[in-house]
Amino acid sequence: MALRWRIAALVAAATCAVAAAVGVLVHHASRDRELSQAREAARTTLDRAAVTYARSGAVQSSGAALGARGLPADLHDLVRRGHQGTEFTAGPGGPAMWAARPAGDQVLSVRVDMSTTMRDLDALDTSIVLAGLSTTAVVLPLGVLSAGRMSRRLRTAAETARRIAAGDLDARISASLRPHDEIAEISGAVDSMAAALQERLHSEQRFTADVAHELRTPLMGLVTAAELLPPGEAAGYVRDRVRVLSTLVEDLLEISRLDAGAERADASLCSIGSLVEEVVARTALPVRMRTTGKKGAGEAAKVWTDPRRLERIVANLVVNAHRHGRPPVVVTVEADGRTVTVRDHGPGYPDALLEDGPQRFRTGTPQRGRGHGLGLTIALGQAEVIGATLEFDNAPAGGAVATLRLPDGPGPQGPGSTGPGPGPIHG
Repeated sequence: MALRWRIAALVAAATCAVAAAVGVLVHHASRDRELSQAREAARTTLDRAAVTYARSGAVQSSGAALGARGLPADLHDLVRRGHQGTEFTAGPGGPAMWAARPAGDQVLSVRVDMSTTMRDLDALDTSIVLAGLSTTAVVLPLGVLSAGRMSRRLRTAAETARRIAAGDLDARISASLRPHDEIAEISGAVDSMAAALQERLHSEQRFTADVAHELRTPLMGLVTAAELLPPGEAAGYVRDRVRVLSTLVEDLLEISRLDAGAERADASLCSIGSLVEEVVARTALPVRMRTTGKKGAGEAAKVWTDPRRLERIVANLVVNAHRHGRPPVVVTVEADGRTVTVRDHGPGYPDALLEDGPQRFRTGTPQRGRGHGLGLTIALGQAEVIGATLEFDNAPAGGAVATLRLPDGPGPQGPGSTGPGPGPIHG
């Protein structure tokens, strides 16, 4: 049950409980008062009748009777033992208050009819029930309205928190929550936490960008120096390590630009099948190319996208499949030209990657020197730039599957882009 309806149910239950408690108290107080008044009236009449009987030996016109029929048995036994008393009964003759006392060897009694009083009490109970229902009918909508406002504020706070978790670090809760209460306090605390995390993240991004940029200059000198080394095994090893270091620095710079949101798509009309084939050929890795649907449909389909970024995505996926999977590596281009799938036949993606997505410097393999975990991170970031979705999964028969889905229309456009164009064109 949603919080809104829980609060509404609680308000309704509390209102009904209060109305029931007040009704019971009022009923018992009114009944006790009426019985007390009837008992006092019966005693007064009985005392007057006793005086009249003592003087004249008769009780006519006194409101009392000698040996009256219908006298309660308990009260009759009490009088026979020489005592006087009163008793309320609801016998066949209707509700009544009896008072009796000894009168010689007889029983002198008074009966006060309480039928009208009991009807009045029943009418009072009905009025109390109606009043309770009316109060509930009035209070319940107000409770629902108040709970609805509270629920909307909490949902707004939750939605904003999800936006922050999804990467919108500028989203804040307090701007949409005006009342100063506990919800506003919690929202303010979350906003403060988000601001602190945003500042720390920006600091880390700036540090990464600064480090990569500062490494670039000495690295260029190191590359030049490595090329000047005389041929030999040691020189080859140095050149290889310099190349790896250079690639790492370039990847860090690319990630810093993606994190800063500085990347913009430069869209043009591309034949996806041909473009993917060229990328695969440039990797110089053994890959099986497939096209679904009619033969040549994938090559003929054209889509507005950024070819340079698409090449980067596909190349990283293919390299990652060879580095962490097992052959054969299969690249499939769907007939619509918008979907590209890269699959290997290795152990598949780790569970942590499937749950949380790619994490930089986490390769999911225990071996050292087999990548830095940046390839999939860059591929995912570049896919976001062109408005595509990149999904990671494991095939039922084994192996990792990366699926790139290009948007139906042009992806996000930025400064310098070629402008929007039509969707896929089949030649």
